[in-house]
Order: sequence, then C-alpha cells, then structure tokens
Amino acid sequence: MRALSQLILGFLALLSVVYCAVIPLERAFPLNKRVELSQLVARDQLRHSRILQGLLVGVVDFSVQGSSDPFLVGLYFTKVKLGSPPREFNVQIDTGSDILWVTCSSCIDCPQSSELGIQLSLFDTASSSSARLVSCSDPLCFSEFQTTATQCSQTNQCSYSFKYGDESGTSGYYVSDMLYFDAVFGQSLIANSSALIVFGCSTYQSGDLTTTGKAVDGIFGFGQGDLSVISQLSSRGITPRVFSHCLKGDGSGGGIMVLGEIMEPSIVYSPLVPSQPHYNLMLQSIAVNGQLLQIDPAVFVTSSNRGTIVDSGTTLAYLVQEAYDPFVSAITAIVSSSVTPIISKENQCYLVPTSVNEIFPTVSLNFAADASMVLKPEDYLILSGFYDGATMWCIGFQKVPGGITILGDLVLKDKIFVYDLARQRIGWANYDCSLSVNVSIASSKDFINEGQLSVSSSTTEMLFKLIPLSLITLLMQLLDFVEFQQGICAF
Repeated sequence: MRALSQLILGFLALLSVVYCAVIPLERAFPLNKRVELSQLVARDQLRHSRILQGLLVGVVDFSVQGSSDPFLVGLYFTKVKLGSPPREFNVQIDTGSDILWVTCSSCIDCPQSSELGIQLSLFDTASSSSARLVSCSDPLCFSEFQTTATQCSQTNQCSYSFKYGDESGTSGYYVSDMLYFDAVFGQSLIANSSALIVFGCSTYQSGDLTTTGKAVDGIFGFGQGDLSVISQLSSRGITPRVFSHCLKGDGSGGGIMVLGEIMEPSIVYSPLVPSQPHYNLMLQSIAVNGQLLQIDPAVFVTSSNRGTIVDSGTTLAYLVQEAYDPFVSAITAIVSSSVTPIISKENQCYLVPTSVNEIFPTVSLNFAADASMVLKPEDYLILSGFYDGATMWCIGFQKVPGGITILGDLVLKDKIFVYDLARQRIGWANYDCSLSVNVSIASSKDFINEGQLSVSSSTTEMLFKLIPLSLITLLMQLLDFVEFQQGICAF
C-alpha cells in the first residue's frame, strides 16, 4: 500500500506541474501614436452595434460624445499558431465575442496590409496536413451562440455568417485543426504542445473589418459560447474553465493573458448575471471620493436593453446618462477650485496645472457581493493634449442616452481580471501588469501566456480512491520521466 501511495503521489505531482502557454500581448495603437478621440468613439460605436445585435431584438443605437483632440490609447492582440506546419496569426483579444476566426487565403475583399506594424497572414486549409472541414452533422455545427448564424452548404460543410449592426461582417466555414503553444513543466522543462480545436476560416469580410488602419488576422473570442476556445479546451479537461488577463496601461503596452486563474490576495469577486451571452455584472452604485452618488439603482439592472458588460474589445468606457451626469458633476465640483473646467468638442475636460493624482478623486464602482472596483484618475480621465499652457484631461467615460454600461480597456487596464466561468463570477484587483503573476492549479493543466505561476494544491486523499488499478502500469511509466515537483513557472 505504501508503494502504491508513492506511485500515486508521483502521478499527482505530474498533475500539479504548471502547464503554460506563452503568448505575448501587443498594443494595437502604440502609446507613441496619436489618435483622434472621435475615431475611437466611432470604432466603439460600430463594435457595440455588433455586441447588441445578439443581445437585443434590434440594434441599440448609441448617441456618443467625444473629442477630436489626439490622445494616447491601446487595444490588445496576441499571436496564435494554427495548422500543420504551424503558422502564426495576430488576433485581437475579445471578451465580448465567442469565436476564434482567422482570414482564409480565399477571402474576398479582405485587407491586404495593416497600419499596426504587423504582417498579415492568411490561413490555407490545403496547406495544413491536419486541417479538416467541419461537417453539418458535427454537434458543434448546431451550437447556439450569439451574433452567429450557422449554415449548412450543399457540400455538407458547416459554415457561418456574422451579421453586424453597422452592415459590416464576416462569413466563412469552420475548420478543425491544431492550436500550438509552449507547455512549461516546472521551472526548467519547456515542450511544444498542441490541441485540436474548431475555429472559423473567413472567406468574406465587409465594412469596418476591411480597413487597413486596424487590420489584424482575425479575432480571438473569449466568450462563454460552446465554440469559444476556452469552452472547447475546458470541456475536454485540457484547461480549467477560467481565464485571466492583466493589460498594461503605460509604456509600450502588452500584458498577460492566462487560460487559468491568476491568484492575488486583493482580488474581489462579483457574480455574473446568469443566462447572459456577455460578461454582465450587477453594478449597484457609484461613489466619488467615498460619497455615494444619487443614482436610481434601477438604471443598472440587467434587462433586454440595460445592464453592465465587461468587454476588452471596447477601447473607452460607456455609462448610462442617468449615472453619467451626476458622475461628471461630482468630479467637477471636487476639482473646480484647483483646475479650470472647460468643454472641448462637447466633452467635459479640465485644464490641470499639476498631476491629476494630486487633484482628482478616486471613484468606486460598487457591484454585487460587496465587490468594489476602485478607479484612479487615469482610469476615468484621458490625456487630451495641451491648452493655454496647461495639460488638458477629459472624462474618458462616454454618455449613453439609455441602455448598456460598458467597461472597456480604459477601466480594465492596470488590473488583474479573472473570468471564473466554473463559479460564474468575475474578480479583479489593481496590479502592476509589468510584474509576473501567480496562477493556482485547480485542475491538472493550466495555460499561461506570460508571467509567473505558483502551484496551489488541495487535499489528495480523496484522489487515491479515484485511481483504478489499471492505471498502475501507466503511473510507473510516468514516474520514469517525471520527478515529484511543485513550484513556479516563470517567464
């Protein structure tokens, strides 16, 4: 029995080894590139019409205000390797959609170049020895996920068409092929690993997707739908049903994306609103400098046309008008004696003589389960240039006449965000995303793209009862290759 216990402990050590995938993040708009606020608002408006296409019966039209003054901002994308032999693709990270799709070599009217400093790539199914077309009889072909219309061609090929509210969109077919990543075992052993996934191969794009200014090779959806990569991998036990990110808000951008749970003592969690296609949270109130604003909580309640969404694909942040007006008024009242409030192109701005951190108050977004998200001035203000010898900062939140409050990268940056789908909750904590992170292993394998892991093991006695005798031979073979280890995976 003692020998068996030793074998099992060795096997458990293998399961507890950190399993990581290194995928660096990059910023779509570098901080040294000046961008018009109106461009970003227009981009977000188009995106929101796409988001709401699947959430509402019709498309909610946002009336957005903004400034045309240039400022610095970032969007995030990462690299994935697909096919055999593997090819690299730059795809935007998007928690507001489900599907991973890349541009096919046969795509019509797709962008040929990008102004983001990347070389565009095309996926060719004929050039990948492991690529297989998904047939109409495949259960995944009938999965229900928002904004997606699954179709069946005359050749029994499962295809899709994403219809967007701004009349842009993409269509193509589903492919089953290999996704490659670097697996890291412990602190020293790095191995090439792969998993078979289903993703979209885009043969047609239109509208905003065709512009060279923001062109990438595709979109990496991290939604909750059946065909999202996180759902596919977790349903087969390859990764836990949780992912995390930490997006850098300064310097050259970048950050960390983890298929796994980042652990940080200061993380607070709030439950997801059930039965929603997006990551909806229950925002209950807003406080400025510790004082609750007089806002009717009903404006935040999730319904067919209201609610609060966390969305990494949105650049700015959007607040319903009933909350926006008292929010701006409270900030202006606090700082008016130290700054000069001005209106610049219909946006509330301030001429600031010194650091905003010395003048502007903190803001707390208060969610269900007593989870507060504390915003520093840089999390709700945008540097918009200079005016009359002073620095001009503008409110980065945009007013929404009615409907959906959306927390985009303006708010998400410089924080750890954990999307715990297994427990249906989202957690966050302010964090310096240039530092490494610790990831707890809740199941046998985790991915990490960049950072540092720390193994957290649970009680093992119950697992002894779950291992059949038929696995003893396999355990002995595994122990020939693996030493008992629990440690940190560092990058």
